[in-house]
Amino acid sequence: MPAGGRISYGDVPGFRPVEGVREGQPTTLPDDRTAGAAMHYTSGTTGRPKGVRRPLSGLDPDVAAELLSALPQLFGITVGPPNVHLVTSPHYHTAVTVFGCSALHMGHCVVYMDSWDSGQVLALVEKYRVTNTHMVPTHFKRLLALPEEARRRYDLSSMRWLLHAAAPCPVGIKQAMLDWWGPRVYEYYAATEGGGTIATPQDWLARPGTVGRPWPTSEVMIADEDGNECPRGVAGAVYMRMTLPEFEYKGDPAKTEAGRLRGYFTVGDVGYVDADGFLFLCDRKSDMIISGGANIYPAEIEAAIIMHPKVADVAVFGVPDDDWGESVKAVVEPMDGAQPGPDLAADILASLEGRLSRMKWPRSVDFIGEMPRDPSGKLLKRRLREPYWEGAGRSV
Repeated sequence: MPAGGRISYGDVPGFRPVEGVREGQPTTLPDDRTAGAAMHYTSGTTGRPKGVRRPLSGLDPDVAAELLSALPQLFGITVGPPNVHLVTSPHYHTAVTVFGCSALHMGHCVVYMDSWDSGQVLALVEKYRVTNTHMVPTHFKRLLALPEEARRRYDLSSMRWLLHAAAPCPVGIKQAMLDWWGPRVYEYYAATEGGGTIATPQDWLARPGTVGRPWPTSEVMIADEDGNECPRGVAGAVYMRMTLPEFEYKGDPAKTEAGRLRGYFTVGDVGYVDADGFLFLCDRKSDMIISGGANIYPAEIEAAIIMHPKVADVAVFGVPDDDWGESVKAVVEPMDGAQPGPDLAADILASLEGRLSRMKWPRSVDFIGEMPRDPSGKLLKRRLREPYWEGAGRSV
């Protein structure tokens, strides 16, 4: 890239000082200026990423910038120094952009990682006295896999808000993180399309597995196959709505309308709301396994298998079965040093005794060198599932 396209504040070799870029440009703000907006794309874990487009707000840019800090403040995150935000994933992920850019608008110092490294995360938290960050459950598993000595080497006391979302977090993993980091681990449920719910550490400890109650600007509804609202405690499709202009999927009005119900939208998750209004997720509807007429949620099985000490990562999904329609398949990425094969598969299955009903046990376990996840940690399960369904006459 030519030097003219690389801009720096201060004198940096190979970069053009920002003062030169400003030469000859107006020094006053444009009349009647209004804020633009980013069009974020969904992660594409179950299909092609979709652009989520909303009408422009028409707000003054300064006002719009102030509103960007609203979401972090729902977690109690405060404005200005000495707060430091650690960015652990690429900015094309909506949540990374929202929380990273909001941290800038709130006057936080922002620290970037070039790529994920569990040991470096802890070192950066200590070095820069990081107070808030955003992760996904896969990051938690990798942090917990560090040797005990490495985990206790660093001073992590500065961390006040360790936020996570983007995928279901197994109860065992979440409990282990709370045991380690203390009551600083906050969970939320949302999507590029909007959201959502928040579970404080206290909420979760009182109701393990919950993703929380709705934000002040959000509502959650659970609906059955006929679109009727489900009673409390009954699982169905999770629908949400917010006090924001309605979105549309860019270039796909049919897809937009297919996910709408009476002003709410769904991204295909299944869950239920308890008597106190706390949301619990079961799984993605598209990932649900129907075996012998019974609905089986892979997330529950994955949450049990991931706790095995020789399992680094796991994906569970349905594969064709002539007798049962679908049977449960587990694909496992072993921990470094663990030998994949029949003995490990048998050990994994034996660990499920008394924890899962037999109908949910995988009929078979395959092994993989590295699980297909995007750089933000989201599992690309479709890539794993497709080869098993080739020629089966069903789209996955």
